[in-house]
Amino acid sequence: MFTDAHTHVFHPKIAEKAINQLHSHYGIHPQGTGVLDDLLARADRAGIDHVVVHTAATDPAQVIPANNWAMDMERQSERVTAFGTLHPDYAEPEKELARLRAAGITGLKFHPDFQGFFLNDPKFYALMEMIGSEWTLMVHVGDTLPPDKNPSCPRKMAALRRAFPGPRLIAAHLGGFSHWKYSVEHLAGMDVFFDTSSSLSFIDDDTLRELIARHPADHLLFGSDYPLFDPADEIALVERRIAPLGVKARTILEAGTALFPARKP
Repeated sequence: MFTDAHTHVFHPKIAEKAINQLHSHYGIHPQGTGVLDDLLARADRAGIDHVVVHTAATDPAQVIPANNWAMDMERQSERVTAFGTLHPDYAEPEKELARLRAAGITGLKFHPDFQGFFLNDPKFYALMEMIGSEWTLMVHVGDTLPPDKNPSCPRKMAALRRAFPGPRLIAAHLGGFSHWKYSVEHLAGMDVFFDTSSSLSFIDDDTLRELIARHPADHLLFGSDYPLFDPADEIALVERRIAPLGVKARTILEAGTALFPARKP
């Protein structure tokens, strides 16, 4: 089974607005419409069986609505695994974790840059203590600011792994968008999963070669970052850029299966 471990889907009422915001923030014209039917149709064309959908609450008031949306995503299709989210300033995290658990949600998405906290913030570490070891966490890492000023960076992600060895951690964007040299230095070889989202069009050949050489192949996940990019185009990039380095595209596409097993209809 092939899995796209990093996608985003929006309610049809706000999808167009969300697409325009993505375009404004990243300067990239998104390839998809941002609605579930479009994602699944593109997944079909790419030969992808299963998609993992992420959302992140940009403030505490968005935690409940974002998690309600995640639960709704899973109800709409057995092909979807949806991650919930929390915020370090949310008042009742343990209650919300219990609600997510009861709904069958097993993953949490954090985007420090959008959520307004640093990955090494004591408040986030306190939240991690509550989260414990049973969850899978997808964490946005990296951006255009230098590591010390960036809310997320590979160095902070490595420290998080050392402080909390229990939960499964995924460092999005090959360990750090625009921070790939720091990903090689701080994260490569650790028990942290990388996904390929928003990376293969940007990372240079030498850094990619070193990163792939140092990191275990079974800790590489395919991620398209839909709707920014089309899954079929991103698979072609995996085949063109990573497969020649000794890791087959099929290996990366299948790696998410163990993390995100298909749910029974």
